[in-house]
Amino acid sequence: MTLRPSLLKQLENPALTPSQQAELRCEAAREFENVGDYETAREAMGELWSMVGEPPNIEGLDQSAAAEVLLRAGVLTGWIGSNKQIKDAQEIAKNLISQSIAIFESLAYAKKVLEAQTEIAYCYWRQGAYDEARIILKGVLARLTTDSELKAKAIIRSAIVECGARRYADALRILTENALLFEKINSQLIKGTYHNELALMLRNLAAEEGRDDYLDRAFIEYTAAGFHFEEAGHLSYCAFVENNLGYLFYKVGKFTEAHEHLDRARRLFASLKDSGSVAQVDDTRARVLLAEGRYAEAERVAFNAVRTLEQGGRQSLLAEALTTHGTAQARLNYHDEAHATLTRAMELAEQAGAVSDAGMAALTFIEELDQYLTATEMRESYLRADACLGATEHAPTLRRLLAAARLVLNALRQSGPATKQESPLAKRRGTLSEVVRQYEHDVIERALEYAEGSVSHAARLLGISYQTLAYMLQHKHKDLMPKRTPIIRRQKSVMRRQRRKRG
Repeated sequence: MTLRPSLLKQLENPALTPSQQAELRCEAAREFENVGDYETAREAMGELWSMVGEPPNIEGLDQSAAAEVLLRAGVLTGWIGSNKQIKDAQEIAKNLISQSIAIFESLAYAKKVLEAQTEIAYCYWRQGAYDEARIILKGVLARLTTDSELKAKAIIRSAIVECGARRYADALRILTENALLFEKINSQLIKGTYHNELALMLRNLAAEEGRDDYLDRAFIEYTAAGFHFEEAGHLSYCAFVENNLGYLFYKVGKFTEAHEHLDRARRLFASLKDSGSVAQVDDTRARVLLAEGRYAEAERVAFNAVRTLEQGGRQSLLAEALTTHGTAQARLNYHDEAHATLTRAMELAEQAGAVSDAGMAALTFIEELDQYLTATEMRESYLRADACLGATEHAPTLRRLLAAARLVLNALRQSGPATKQESPLAKRRGTLSEVVRQYEHDVIERALEYAEGSVSHAARLLGISYQTLAYMLQHKHKDLMPKRTPIIRRQKSVMRRQRRKRG
């Protein structure tokens, strides 16, 4: 481990108090974190924190230093847990950061509270809980009234959240409205992240709006991102740019170039021992192979991605990889296997609160297996997809929803008069989407009444996640919000436990 000389010299000073030493170690860890060297950052914490899953040692520290240690341990838990696919790492990270927030609030350290909230929002994003991340970041930005690196980071993460929720126009608006701020920022890391996210939005909107000029701009922005990341010395982010370029070349049908960039991304991530990101590259490669019609290779590569992601806590990424794997299985006519894989993708995404990922898995289920599903399975999958994606403004997704609706309607027609008569959908009038939404509304209303307003209980009755049901209430069935009980939030405090231990 090599620390900045000035920090190393200060750490050797015997006159330092334990709290001063702790704050210096946190500063050193942050330096390594900023270049993507998360393991060395962990080592820089010394005896304060040894590994993910172990609580940090804050015995004998004043409150300010203890909060810094909790925050740094939480942030590193999130990064290391994501890279190494450590199960429950994001929950552990959120708990540690929440504890730091409680202490910073008690000390009236407003800026540190906002910094910690920005980090906890990123943990929610990793889990696919986009609504929670969005709410937190909106609150942070409302309180950041002057330009700063923290404000720039919160803006970028807001755009990342909107991208995860497939609200690409909103993400692009967030970035372009704040372009002047990023011109002023001196951080090469933040500048690189800005250009990378801008390229990502342009890439997605190019597909949505058929804008070739957006694709040209995306290539330029990725080049800028790569330059700034190299200047910052952040190899991991350089690898992400390579992966993103691979995806962009795949989208424009240049498969040879796509594989070349994916090869470079995979080599970089492998050298950093970042198995989670290697799996993401494999998922991208599997999609390229599917587009090339190389289904057997795509199935093998997608299987490897799934196997790696199963070891960690990034359920939304696992759901995406399962959707890719299920698609490859269906194209190889492994219909039973594809049925099981895509069903699991839907369930995992819902459990993680990754609403849009659950919806995309449900759409893929209908598209790839429509000839092998019953009318009931088709209808239930469409209900799932519409519940998750019905509020989207993403044109390609809306087109897929409409196409899926036609497949479901055709399946219901072919299922015969007796089956239709038994279906609750057949007793209603209106378009398929209107009928489905009203049926969904009635079922949710009955579940809430039976659960006496408890969203978690109602979600279990409906067989969906708490996050999915909360999303549906907030965005699709707002008139049912008065039927739910108020949200009660709880926070744990390590400081209280430490005081009890000393007492």
